[in-house]
Amino acid sequence: MMADVYKPHVSGITNYIDLNKRYLEKAGHDVFVFTFGDQDYRDDEKRVIRSPGLPLVDTGYYLSFSYSLEAKKLLQTMDVIHIHHPFLSGRLGLRYSRPLRIPTVFTNHTRYDLYAQAYMPLLPEEISGSLLQAYIPPFCKAVSLVVSPSEGMANILRAMGVESPIAIVPNGVDLQHFYKAEPLPRADFGFKDSDVLLVYAGRVANEKNLPFLLQSFAGVAHTLDNVYLIIIGGGKKTVEEQLQQLAAELKLQDRVRFTGMISYENLPAYLTMCDAFVTASVTEVHPLSVIEAMGAGLPVLGIQSPGVGDTIEDGKTGFLATENLSAFTAKLTRLCLDASLRKQMGNAARQASTRYAIERTTRTMLEHYEHLVYASRPVKQRWDVKLRGLLEKFMQ
Repeated sequence: MMADVYKPHVSGITNYIDLNKRYLEKAGHDVFVFTFGDQDYRDDEKRVIRSPGLPLVDTGYYLSFSYSLEAKKLLQTMDVIHIHHPFLSGRLGLRYSRPLRIPTVFTNHTRYDLYAQAYMPLLPEEISGSLLQAYIPPFCKAVSLVVSPSEGMANILRAMGVESPIAIVPNGVDLQHFYKAEPLPRADFGFKDSDVLLVYAGRVANEKNLPFLLQSFAGVAHTLDNVYLIIIGGGKKTVEEQLQQLAAELKLQDRVRFTGMISYENLPAYLTMCDAFVTASVTEVHPLSVIEAMGAGLPVLGIQSPGVGDTIEDGKTGFLATENLSAFTAKLTRLCLDASLRKQMGNAARQASTRYAIERTTRTMLEHYEHLVYASRPVKQRWDVKLRGLLEKFMQ
C-alpha cells in the first residue's frame, strides 16, 4: 500500500488502508504501507515503512520525491503495489515497479477537481481542470488496474479522458461495531427522548460544504424547537472557528453541538443515539461516514452527487436533494417531522449497508490482486510449461 500520508494523520484514505491491511493480514497475507513521515513516530502497527520528507506546515503531509534506499529495496520485493495517491507516491510506485514488472493498482479515492477548487480558489477552474486532464489519464494508462469505489466516480474518470479498464470495488467498512452499538444516554448531553437529533460526522473542512448545512438547519430549527444538530469531527482551527461563528450569527448556539474529534471506537454509540445523518458534501467519492451511519440504522439526507448519490437510494434509505437551499431544507424538514418514515428508512439503510461490509470487499480486491499476479508472469509460466512438455517427451 502506497500513500502520501498515513498515521497519525486521520483521513478516509488512512482509515481505508488501515482497515484493508488488517483484513488482508487476517487472511494470511503480508501487507506493507510505504509512506512519508516522522521517523521518530512509533505505534504498535507492524510493516509501516516511513521515508523522510519535508513537513508541510501542520497538514500531516511530508514532501519528498524518493524513498529511502531501504524502503526502495523492500518495495521492489512486493507481489502487488497498490497506490492510493496518484501524485507523489503514485509516481514513485510506477518508477520502482515497472522495471521489475510488479503489477500496480490505483484506487481513485478523491474528487481532485473539486478539491483543487476548494483549496486553490485563486486558480481558474479551467486551469485546474486542464492540469488534471493532462495528468490523470496517462497515469491511469500506466498502471495495471484502475479501481473506482463507485460508479459515479468511474463516470467522472471517463469524462476526464481515462480509457483504461476501471473496476468498481466499494471501499469496505467494518460494520459489526455499528450493527451492535448501544446508544449513548441522551440525558448525558442534555437531550430528551422526544428530541430529534441530526448528526454529521467527518472532517470539518472547506470541501464538506458545512456552511450550507448550517444554513439549511437554521430554516428547520427556527420552525421546530425540538431539533438539534451534532457535528462530530475536527479540522483546521480557523475552519472550526468560522463555523462556530456562523452558527452564532444564525442564532443556533443552543441548537448545534460541536463535539470536536472523538475516538473512532465511540462513533457507533454517538450515531446510534441520533435519528438521522445529514451531509451537504458534494466532493465524496465513496462516503464512508454515510455507510457507517447506514450501518447504525440511520436514514441519510445528502446532495445528489457522485459517491453520495451512488450510496443513498432516494425515498428508501434516505433522501437526495439538489444543491439548492430550499430543496434541501424541505427534505430535511420532512425527515424531522416523520418519525415512522425515519424508522422505515433507517431499517432499509442498515440492510443496504451490507454490500459494503469489509469481509465482502476484501475478497473482491484480493481476487483482483491474484489475477494481476498471475497475469504479470505469463511468459515465464508458458515457457515453463513448454519446457516441461519437451522434457517429458524426451524422457519417453
